[in-house]
Amino acid sequence: MSEPERIVITSTQTFGTDQPDPDETLADPMELLALWFPENTDELRPLMTLATVDAEGYPDTRNVLLSEFDGEALYFHTDARSRKVVELTANPRVSLAFAWVDLGRQLTVVGDAEQASGGEADAAYRARSRYLQLLAWSNSPELAALRAVERRRAWAAFAETHPDGTLQPPPTWVGFRVVPRRVTFWRGDADGPSNRVEYTRTRDGWTAVRLPG
Repeated sequence: MSEPERIVITSTQTFGTDQPDPDETLADPMELLALWFPENTDELRPLMTLATVDAEGYPDTRNVLLSEFDGEALYFHTDARSRKVVELTANPRVSLAFAWVDLGRQLTVVGDAEQASGGEADAAYRARSRYLQLLAWSNSPELAALRAVERRRAWAAFAETHPDGTLQPPPTWVGFRVVPRRVTFWRGDADGPSNRVEYTRTRDGWTAVRLPG
């Protein structure tokens, strides 16, 4: 029996670089974020865990792609009918988490989400792979309720009538920008204790503290 075809929708876990001296505390964590993240032009985007808060006050987590980092905010895109959008509309506070398993690094970001501009969302859609562009059009309750063979038939029919390069964002495509208020960088060390530095935004900029663990 042949192996199922592998769908590649995210980057490897070795993207980005680090500052030359991890013990140097930078004045602005955005500078370090820019190093840790890949270039925005890379088609395969990093996977990040997005946590929102539901109507009962419970955290709600899922994985989404980091669409881009513009030096000030982190962007992701989704379906406007999704549960995450409902929760963001009611409470825009979010937490993001990244893991570089092979490199022994972790990152968490706590911040406030707001809807991105239409132009930014359109540009992010055009940068998506063919598979993800098609997937954005296929996120409907009606299609989700079908059996696998029917879902695949509908997918193939839509793809055939919409050649590569012709798709525009669906009406349900929406983007969000997350402005950080707390950023925590964690580095593992095979020869000693881990290195963790946490930045918190203040009225005058950022404060940083070194933490155990």
